[in-house]
Order: sequence, then C-alpha cells, then structure tokens
Amino acid sequence: MNDVVYIALGSNVGDREVTLARARAAIAGIRDTRVVGESAVEETDPLGPIPQGRYLNQMIVVETRLAPAALLAALQRIERAAGRVRSTRWGPRTLDLDIVLIEGKEIADEALTVPHPELPNRDFWQRELHELKGVHHG
Repeated sequence: MNDVVYIALGSNVGDREVTLARARAAIAGIRDTRVVGESAVEETDPLGPIPQGRYLNQMIVVETRLAPAALLAALQRIERAAGRVRSTRWGPRTLDLDIVLIEGKEIADEALTVPHPELPNRDFWQRELHELKGVHHG
C-alpha cells in the first residue's frame, strides 16, 4: 500500500531555485517513492523573530511504500546534503523539507507529527496543498 505524502520544500540561503530543483531530484530518487505532483514555487516572507531573507517555497506530493519514519530520515539526509545545519529555530536555512500531510494518517511521536502542527498557521502551505489536491486524485 502506497502512502500519499505532501512534502513542503523551502530555501532562503544561496541559490534558492537550484536548491529546490536539487531537492526535487533527490526526493524523486528516494527508493520506493515517486513524485506525482508539484505546486508552483512561490516567494514568501520569513516566519519567526530572526531577520533573514525571503523564502522560496513549494510543495510536492509523492507516493511511497516507505514507512513515515524512513521517509523522514531520507528527507533529513537530503537536507544535510544540501548543507542544512539545525542550529537556530526559525532561522535561515539552505533547505527545509517538512512532511506536511499523509493522506489517511495521523502521527504524533517525538520525531514526527502529521498533519504538521504549523499547517493552520501557514497560508502558503494551505494554498499549495489546495493546488495539489486539485491535481492529484489518487
């Protein structure tokens, strides 16, 4: 059984377009996972108290046979390969990959919460989800 997973991509350091393109390619290369849709890329203001540059954001939808924890681990490897260092909460980042939603699943453990707890606070995620759900019909 494949899970349908919505993944948010964000970047506000370096060449943001190239970073997102590399991230999409890397996600497409995760075993037992295929990208089935992607939203438009949009530029958004940073969230949180730290002054920083604007973000490029995008959401993609994948079908995967991986367990959510294995998918999360693969996404974190992609972040690290892109130079992501988890130091400052809400700080600037080369690449941020978040599992926003897994159709038909709710998860709450120390490593992963789905739906993502920030979903109600991020209108760009809601717009991107709406765009993808209009395109993706399982």
